[in-house]
Order: sequence, then structure tokens, then C-alpha cells
Amino acid sequence: MAITRIIIPRLILLLFVVLGVAVITFTISHLIPGDPARMIAGDRASAETLENVRRNLGLDRPVVEQFTIYIGNLLQGDLGTSLRTNRPVAADIRTFLPATLELGTVALFIAICLGVPLGVLSAVYKDGPIDQLARTVSVCGISMPVFWFGLILIYLFYAKFQILPGSGRLAMGIVAPERITGFLLIDSLLQGRFDAFRSAVYHIILPGFVLAFANMGVITRQIRASMLDVLQEDYIRTARASGLRKGMIIFNYALRNALIPSITLLGLALGDLLYGAVLTETIFAWPGMGTYVVTSIQTLDFPAIMGFTIVASIGYVLINLLVDLAYMLADPQIREV
Repeated sequence: MAITRIIIPRLILLLFVVLGVAVITFTISHLIPGDPARMIAGDRASAETLENVRRNLGLDRPVVEQFTIYIGNLLQGDLGTSLRTNRPVAADIRTFLPATLELGTVALFIAICLGVPLGVLSAVYKDGPIDQLARTVSVCGISMPVFWFGLILIYLFYAKFQILPGSGRLAMGIVAPERITGFLLIDSLLQGRFDAFRSAVYHIILPGFVLAFANMGVITRQIRASMLDVLQEDYIRTARASGLRKGMIIFNYALRNALIPSITLLGLALGDLLYGAVLTETIFAWPGMGTYVVTSIQTLDFPAIMGFTIVASIGYVLINLLVDLAYMLADPQIREV
């Protein structure tokens, strides 16, 4: 019953979010200076050719009629046709989204594996050298510009020491595995392509770490603050007085309860990683949604930009829904409400 009370309002909210985003993106696309028809036809196109392009794109119709047609197509799952690739935007998103999902998932894994232990150690050894180190790493991760940090790592690990590749998803000369899920790491394993798997791992390390570093700092600070609060609770003092091992107290009792208020942060971090990877993908030439959107912006490909914005908005709402459900699984008191 509690699950239904959470899911139904979120699904209703999803419709309003999609409608609101569609109105905003459609309005902005018509206010931005630039003529998509001119971009397609070219600067030397004649007036007749330009008018034919506008007619084919439906740009010669009144704005209200254009919006009505766009909403009608959107309700049918049609995000329009890309002006640049001349393909359905939904098909382009299906092509490029798996690369972004793979990069975001790896980045979230790195952020959690590094941020949670740092936060725990920082709280347990408060004001000690470990705490100072963790807080320094956290501040650097939050304040350091992604593009600058990415370029530094490319210079060190690719240009200078030549340890890791600096761009792309696979090395030159390695044929990509047959597309099954779109995740190179998964597809290469499913097909026994261990050469492609090794290359994919090497190529995802640098962009994954750069994308994870900022969120790692936020996770470290959140876990540290939650752990400090939990370690002051009476049941922790009782556990210590009972003679339980320090490791059991920290991981079985303190960390488990400290993670509950951090679920929201982890959910938002996933959304940021999946759709905030524009700079990272651009720096590392990662063929994902970030690169697709940047190229679409440069060519005034409004259907692609609007389609990406709508998909990103839907993703955020669904992530928030998953966060609420995770709260119910983590905290039995919420399930009883």
C-alpha cells in the first residue's frame, strides 16, 4: 500500500514534468537566434531552396500549430527527426545513451568505493591525519573544474607516462563486439572478446575517475557527517560498553544507519553522472550523449537538444522514484507508515 502511494504520484508528476520541459525547451528553441533551415540548406542556398527546407521541417507553420504537432508526436514516443543526422532522435539516443550509462555506472561505482570508506575513516579518526587527508580530497573533488582535472590526467597518464589511453572507448585496430546491450564491457564478456574487454577497461578508467571525483568528494562529506551523528547515539555507546568489536560497531551498526540519509545523495549523484558528463565526454572524445548534445548545439539541431532534455528529465524523475523505494527498503519505519 505504501509503495502504491509513492509510485502513483511520481508517475502523475512525470507527465507534468515532461509537459513542462517540452514547453520550456520548445519556447527556448524558437527564441534562440539562428535558422535551422539555413543550417541544413547552407549559406549559398537560394530562397526557393530555403523555403522548401522550411516547409519540409514544418517551420513555415504557426508556432502554436508546431507545438501542437510536437506534443502529439511526443505522446506517441516520437521525439522528432534530427536535423544533423536525419535520423529519428529516439534512434540516436538509443545509439549514444548506452555509452553514457556505462561511463556513469562505472563512475558511480568508483565514487562509492572510494567516497564511502574515506567518509567512514574520516569520521572514525576525526581530526587526525586520515581525517585531514579525506577532507582535503573532498574539497579538491568539489572545487576542481572537471575540464582542468581531465586535461591534467590526460597529460600525465597518456601524454607523459603513456600508461592509459586518452580518448575513445576502444583502441584502434580492435573491432567492437556485436551490439547486444550497448555496454562494451558487458557485450565483450558475453561474446568472449577479452581483447575488447581489456581495451574497454583501459579506456574507461580515466574518464570514469574524472567523472567520479567530484561526486566522490560530496559522498565523502555526507558519509562523514552522517557517521559523526550516528557515532554519538546511545545505542553506539551501549554497543561499545557491551564489549563488541570496533569493526562490528562501525560497519554493522553505525555505517548501516549512516547510509540511510545518504541514499538521496547517491540517487542525485547517479542523475548527475548520467546526464552531467558533457564536459567529460567532450574532453575524452567519449561517444555518448554528452558528445551528441554538444554537436547538436553547435549545429542548432533543436529536435536532438529537446529530445535529450526530455529524456534527461524523465530519468531524474525515475531516479527519484527509485530513491524513495530504496528508502523503504533501508528503513522499516517508512514501510510501516
